Amino acid sequence: MVYSGFMTSYLLVFLGAGIGGSLRHGVNLTCGRYCGPAFPWGTLIINILGSLLMGLAAGWFAYKANVAWAQPTRLFLTTGVLGGFTTFSAFSLDAVNLWERGAMGAAAVYVGASVTCAIAGLVAGLALARGLT
Repeated sequence: MVYSGFMTSYLLVFLGAGIGGSLRHGVNLTCGRYCGPAFPWGTLIINILGSLLMGLAAGWFAYKANVAWAQPTRLFLTTGVLGGFTTFSAFSLDAVNLWERGAMGAAAVYVGASVTCAIAGLVAGLALARGLT
């Protein structure tokens, strides 16, 4: 059986992202309760744990790519659950893939531009919101 369901892929990602987002919320609440709000422990833990799980999943799926259920399961777990849990895991996977392909310069540009531009985008968004209120 070959996986080819266009709408099914969206449904799998949608459901997985809901689960991942709920897990993220749970980790943030738990960390806030036990660690306090002075440092973003929840986000740090989520980013590290999500990246670890993405590495495990990507490595596992690399060896199961010819199995019929691998593609829908990959979509559900990596793009869905882990994407909803933390997009940092996808960022980390992209950066490591570039590095492992020998594109060290591109990896450095990707990491630097992602962090710098994301923070700049947030600052710009805050400034725009403040200007509108």
